[in-house]
Amino acid sequence: MNVFFKCFLYLVIISFGFFFVGRLMPKKFHYLRFPYISFGFEKNGEIYNKIRIRKWQNKLPDMSRIFFSLMPAKKLPKQVNVQNMERMVQETCVAEFIHVVLCIMGLGCLLIWKGIGGWVLFVLYLLGNIPFILIQRYNRPKLVRLLKRLQIRETTVESKKQEITYEESSDIKLQYGARA
Repeated sequence: MNVFFKCFLYLVIISFGFFFVGRLMPKKFHYLRFPYISFGFEKNGEIYNKIRIRKWQNKLPDMSRIFFSLMPAKKLPKQVNVQNMERMVQETCVAEFIHVVLCIMGLGCLLIWKGIGGWVLFVLYLLGNIPFILIQRYNRPKLVRLLKRLQIRETTVESKKQEITYEESSDIKLQYGARA
């Protein structure tokens, strides 16, 4: 078999293989810590506006459109809640992690095809994965801000419920004490 086809087959296998690894991974990433938190130079994703990411991000292939039964949709659901938002943030971490791993695994082309051809395929594969990493880094800060707002709202609602419960229970104690 030609070394080009060996490299190509290798890249196809690792791409699909790691797609399934990403689906099976536990969604327990610390999105507020390195490497998933925005770096200072990213300005919470604003730097990506300079490369007009908003215009081209939806034109790239999206596995959630291809394997819609295996992946959650990348659009915000109609009913946005803390659990949905947490899952979406976690999915950005998974996608970024998988694409970084794919970039590293792409170095395998250099072992299969020693010489300039291996380097060319590796660089092309790298360039094919970097936009997906940038998309995750662009979207995650916005999703985290929305998640924090939802958490605050949920905490406020829960505290109001607790206040009502506390007031009701204090009234019951007062009534009980008054009867005694």
